[in-house]
Amino acid sequence: MPDQANIAKKRVLVTGASGFIGARLCGKLKALGAEIHGISRAERPAVTNDMTWWTSSLQEEADVHGLLKSIKPDIVYHLSGCVTGSRDHAIVLPTFRSNLASTVNLLAALERTGCEKVILAGSMEEPDSGRTDLSSISPYAASKWAGSIYGRLFHALYDLPVVILHVFMVYGPGQMDLKKLVPYVTLSFIRNEAPKLSSGSRQVDWIYIDDVVEGLVSGAQAAGIPGQTLDIGSGILTSVRGIVEELRKLTRTSARPDFGAVDDRPFENVRIADVKRSLDLLGWKSRVSVQEGLRRTVSWYHERLSKGEIA
Repeated sequence: MPDQANIAKKRVLVTGASGFIGARLCGKLKALGAEIHGISRAERPAVTNDMTWWTSSLQEEADVHGLLKSIKPDIVYHLSGCVTGSRDHAIVLPTFRSNLASTVNLLAALERTGCEKVILAGSMEEPDSGRTDLSSISPYAASKWAGSIYGRLFHALYDLPVVILHVFMVYGPGQMDLKKLVPYVTLSFIRNEAPKLSSGSRQVDWIYIDDVVEGLVSGAQAAGIPGQTLDIGSGILTSVRGIVEELRKLTRTSARPDFGAVDDRPFENVRIADVKRSLDLLGWKSRVSVQEGLRRTVSWYHERLSKGEIA
C-alpha cells in the first residue's frame, strides 16, 4: 500500500466537472474536505453547492493560463473532452481540439504556474505501449494517445508532476448520455422495447462509476507516481452481449435485443486493465462486480423514469 496524502483542504481543479465522471468525482472530493473548482464549457452560476465554477473551452492557452493564475490549484484533474467511438472523418477536428489541443494548453499553462499533481484521464482506446501498427485506432483514440504522449513529455522535460490514468469502460447511475450502451439498453428494456445493437461480440473491461472515482482520488493521494501511466479498470472482460443479457434479466423484460441490427465498428480494440500494477502503485482496486453495478444502475434508471426525470 503506497503512502496516502490527505486531500482535505487542497484546492482541486476539475475540467469536465459537469460530466458523468466529473460530477461524481467533485462530490467525492467535497466529502473529503477539498476546495473544488470546476471548469465547464457551458456558463453556470459562479458558486453552487460549495463549488466554484469557471467557464472555458480550454482552446486558448492565454485564457487557460489566466484561469490557473486565478485559481492556483494544488491538484488538477483533466477530464473534459469529446468522447466518441465514431470513425467518421467529421470527428477528427472536434476530437483534436477538445482532447489534444485542450490538454496541451493546460499542460503548457501548468508548467508556468505549477501545481502538486496533474491527473490526465487517458482512455482504454489508446494503443498499447510499443505498438507500431496504428491503422485500427479511431480519431478519439488518436487524440487521447497524443495527449498522453504530451503528458509524458511535460513530465520528462519540464518536471511537471503528471499522472496518466487510463479509464476503462465506465458505467453506472447518473450517466445521462442515453446513447451509450448501458443507459440505452436499460431504458429500452424498461420500456419493453428491443434495443438495436451490433453483434455484441466485443469483449470489454467494464468499470463501475464509484470504483472509477475511488481510483481517481487514489491517483491524487498516492506518493511517488508522477510520470506513471496506470489503468483504472476491473481486469475482467465481459462481452457486450453478456452485458445486454444481464440487463435483460435484471429488467425482467420480454423484449429481445436485436443483435446485428447495427454494423460492428471496424478495428475495435480489446484491452484489459493491468490491475496488479494499479494495486501496487495506487493501493486501489475495483470492488463492485459487474452484476452488482448493473443492478444498481437499473434501479437508478427505474427510479428516474418513475419520477419523470427521464423522458
